[in-house]
Amino acid sequence: MYKMRYFIAVLTFVFFTVNFNICFAKEEFNSWLINFKSVAKKKGISDNTIKIALSDVRYLQKVIDYDRKQPEFFEKTAVYISKRANKAALKKAKKKLRNNYKIFEKVEKEFQVEKELLLALWSIETNFGKYLGKMDIISSLATLSFDKRRSKFFTKELLILLKLMDKKIVSKEMLYGSWAGAIGNFQFMPSSIENYAIDYDKSGKIELKQSLHDALASAANYINKIGWKYKSSCFHKVELTKSISKKYINVSAKKIKNYLTIKSWKKKGIVDIQQINDKYKAALIIPDLAVSEGSMNSPAFLVFENYEKILKWNRSLRFGVTVCTLTNMIINEI
Repeated sequence: MYKMRYFIAVLTFVFFTVNFNICFAKEEFNSWLINFKSVAKKKGISDNTIKIALSDVRYLQKVIDYDRKQPEFFEKTAVYISKRANKAALKKAKKKLRNNYKIFEKVEKEFQVEKELLLALWSIETNFGKYLGKMDIISSLATLSFDKRRSKFFTKELLILLKLMDKKIVSKEMLYGSWAGAIGNFQFMPSSIENYAIDYDKSGKIELKQSLHDALASAANYINKIGWKYKSSCFHKVELTKSISKKYINVSAKKIKNYLTIKSWKKKGIVDIQQINDKYKAALIIPDLAVSEGSMNSPAFLVFENYEKILKWNRSLRFGVTVCTLTNMIINEI
């Protein structure tokens, strides 16, 4: 009986503590919102847009919860890849390509971005448009802007979104997407819409949800503009036959370092790269080492310059190798 009372008391304490923290956050958010409206006005956003966009904005605790539990940062690499680069994804990719071959060919030729890469990104981002997200993007961005973890980044994104509304490039009605504020088939953040989105079907507006032409061309334009090298390798999965000094291993996506020639990697004990030109340069990544010191035997990859371009799309080592894995799977099947 005593243990039960103690357990109930603990649960009650936790419940009230969590709810108190959420209520406090909401009060703080309202104060932040007043200040943000002033900042937006100083940045040149019209009073009408500020009123329309922010009149019903609210603090979303679940957005903070999602932010703290992103699978890109805690799932084992092998698990992360298997969930996204698998036979089911490959089958869907082949079907999507068959049904939309002409537009994929046209976009690849114009933007010099492989259709297989576009299919891989489309699959991983939204399961080919099946999961576009239903979150209120304005509230999501406002919540993340208020949150201190990446406030500067999300404040910038929210201001850009308001500018896009001011220019009639996006409307409030279409602003539903991911918890992180991304929209459309390829999950574009506001800055990506501003810099890379294209009205490819010449309808008079950019439609990243309903128009496959706009979505594909915008994604290809993005990849092209950030420096993707057409028909060049992205990565090569390797086996480590002997210990390699940690100073040569990348475990963070912030900056890939220690690019060495393939010849140098062979000397360090990586042997399953005989088919790669000795003069090519690559860096070694072992994503799981970031979360566990005992992960030296986890999946390891030599990554080339194109891999870093994928990181500009999504700065996660696991996301990058998964995109490259699925891209190669599709290439080998079509």
